[in-house]
Amino acid sequence: MAKAHASIRIPVSPDIVWQLIGGFNSLPDWLPYIPSSESGEGGRVRRLSNPNGETIVERLEAFDNRARSYTYSILEAPFPVTGYRSTLHVKAVEDGRASQVDWSGEFTPDGVGDEEASRLFEGIYRDGLQALAASLAGKGPA
Repeated sequence: MAKAHASIRIPVSPDIVWQLIGGFNSLPDWLPYIPSSESGEGGRVRRLSNPNGETIVERLEAFDNRARSYTYSILEAPFPVTGYRSTLHVKAVEDGRASQVDWSGEFTPDGVGDEEASRLFEGIYRDGLQALAASLAGKGPA
C-alpha cells in the first residue's frame, strides 16, 4: 500500500476554513481542478468532473464536524490506483488564529510503482491546498 500526504498552514481560523471545505460536495468552491460536483445517495456520494471531462466518483466514509475532518474513498476515477482512502483534516494552530490543513491518502498502485502513485497524489494534494489558501487569502484570522 502506498501513501501520500500534504499539509499547509493558513492564517485563517479553522472554523472559517472548515466552513469552506467541510461540506463533502464543496470541492468546486475551492478546488479549480474540480469545476462541478453532483451529490447523490443522501450526500454520501459525490460525482466530480475534472476540466478534461473525466468523472471521479467518491463515497463519504466518515465525517466528524467537531474534529473538522472527513474520510472518503474513490469508487471510480482515471487514476492508476485501487483501494483509495483519503482524509481531509483542519486543525487549529496558534491558539485558533490559524489552521493547519492535512490531506492524506492510502492506496494500492495499479500499473505504476508506489513512488509514482504517491507523487501523483502528493501533487494533487499540494496543488489543492495551495488553491485553498489562495481562495481564503484576505480572510485573515477571525
